[in-house]
Amino acid sequence: ELEIHGKYKVEAKYVVMDPGYNEINRKKIIDNAKLLNIPIGIFNSDIFDSVNSLDEGSPCYLCARMRRGCLYSYAKSLGCNKIALGHHFNDVIETILLNMIYNGKFSGMMPILDSDNFENMKLIRPMFYIKEKDIISWVKYSELEFLDCACSVTKKNIGKRKEIKE
Repeated sequence: ELEIHGKYKVEAKYVVMDPGYNEINRKKIIDNAKLLNIPIGIFNSDIFDSVNSLDEGSPCYLCARMRRGCLYSYAKSLGCNKIALGHHFNDVIETILLNMIYNGKFSGMMPILDSDNFENMKLIRPMFYIKEKDIISWVKYSELEFLDCACSVTKKNIGKRKEIKE
């Protein structure tokens, strides 16, 4: 919509990193993009294999960091200066609670961040103020089927984020 109706010239490249999805989940992503008329490019990584080989604890934090690093690197190689993530309002609240309870500090997600490791790159969260229930409502209305994380850890229903959400 910003490309079509925005005040400023914006060029967006729609990329999806496949960290090791199974064929069904990869097809869901492709089908949703077609339904929404979004021209995605998919690139592969082996992040799921890497983090699933860890012996102890929840690999979710490490997985998120690695996925973000891969996205930054790929975006930079395409000449981009921002990556947009899909975190929403509920993710922000859950992160604040996780940090308070498990790290003893009050911190969360910001809607815009300068990258520490990739010069002239920003991370933006355009859905920062959108509540999860509104996203779920839109997904149902649009007859889409999104996947959460699609990793084996999530399927086992372990992890502090799930605990906080509940």
